[in-house]
Amino acid sequence: MAQPNLQFLPIGSRYDALWAEVWALYEASFPACERWNGDDYDRAFADPLFEAAAIRFDGAFAGLLFHWKGDGFHYVEHLAVSPRLRGQGMGSRALAAFCEGRRVILEIDPPEDERSVRRLHFYERLGFVANPHEYIHPSFRRPFQPHRLILMSRPGPLTNAEARRFADFVRERVLRYSEHERPELPRLP
Repeated sequence: MAQPNLQFLPIGSRYDALWAEVWALYEASFPACERWNGDDYDRAFADPLFEAAAIRFDGAFAGLLFHWKGDGFHYVEHLAVSPRLRGQGMGSRALAAFCEGRRVILEIDPPEDERSVRRLHFYERLGFVANPHEYIHPSFRRPFQPHRLILMSRPGPLTNAEARRFADFVRERVLRYSEHERPELPRLP
């Protein structure tokens, strides 16, 4: 369902006028191990498969969405909503609009505490399903600390081949921009 008062404004570099507000929200919303540094984004912006967008709602800054276009899917790397709009359905609206007509994959922490369980339910309400595939993701920054994540996909579950293709894409394409050197990553069976 299109929402005329919701916009995804593309950002092409760290020199874009929207970047300062997006970067401030990014740094406030994600722990260091889940964030890239600014130099990493300079390199990623040159990759045609990477897209960064500022989310605007009713003309005001509402959040950010960083994603990658893979082979047959879109990988949502980072999504964050402005603190002044949290709890008002903005994240749901933005993600639903982005997902419309797309195969989307994202990663979440295993549902082991109240916050991670709420996050799982948030994505499930939007039509995502948790996948049983074992998935290990490294940190984006040193010191690299690989951690287990749950793959979620929409509009349905991932096949083994899709999960493998996604893991290879993250390892071979996305992580080439993090901290200059890629750590050795485990492959899916």
